[in-house]
Amino acid sequence: MIPVLNDDGSVALGREEFPRPETTAEGLASLKPSFEQLADFDLGNGVTFKKQIQRRYPGLEWKGVHHAGNSSGVVDGAAAVLITSKEYAEKHGLKPRGRIVAYANQGDDPTLMLNAPVPAARKVLAKAGLTKNDIDVWEINEAFAVVAEKFIRDLELDREKVNINGGSIALGHPIGATGSILIGTALDELERSGGRYGLVTMCAAGGMAPAIIIERL
Repeated sequence: MIPVLNDDGSVALGREEFPRPETTAEGLASLKPSFEQLADFDLGNGVTFKKQIQRRYPGLEWKGVHHAGNSSGVVDGAAAVLITSKEYAEKHGLKPRGRIVAYANQGDDPTLMLNAPVPAARKVLAKAGLTKNDIDVWEINEAFAVVAEKFIRDLELDREKVNINGGSIALGHPIGATGSILIGTALDELERSGGRYGLVTMCAAGGMAPAIIIERL
């Protein structure tokens, strides 16, 4: 982490503040699910979240499992990615760390919202002419634990290659910066491990998901 400085040069933020080393399995198990309590919240005119869901899936009964311990934290953060053409980089003496192999966007069910990363990943792999076995590092944004867990299950991935250095549940999810952070995180790990390809994806509002494959240079 690069320290954030105040105007006078003093350190305003010099370490990750979100990780909680005191966390225990027992403590997490004691937390109550959040969304289940919102199911019957009146949105106006008798409309509730539960009724909205059942309009799309009649008769569906569900039990919430997500809480503050298995959801991403809203934190401060910033990141930047400099993207240029090969010609521009060479002309200005820039040494690229990686290249964009392919990128894609994919829509899925807006009611469920969190499903699109799986088809987005399949789409970008096909576009790049690669398979899941070619990917050395997967960065799947953990808006909620189910996103990464479903991703691993549906694509039958090696868990040791997914969110290797911790995801947004551990480190936080700075809205607007997460995409750049995940690309940087994937590239850092590719350089550390000597891997070649990394795939980054996340769910987005309205059931969307972007996905990108980068190659270490």
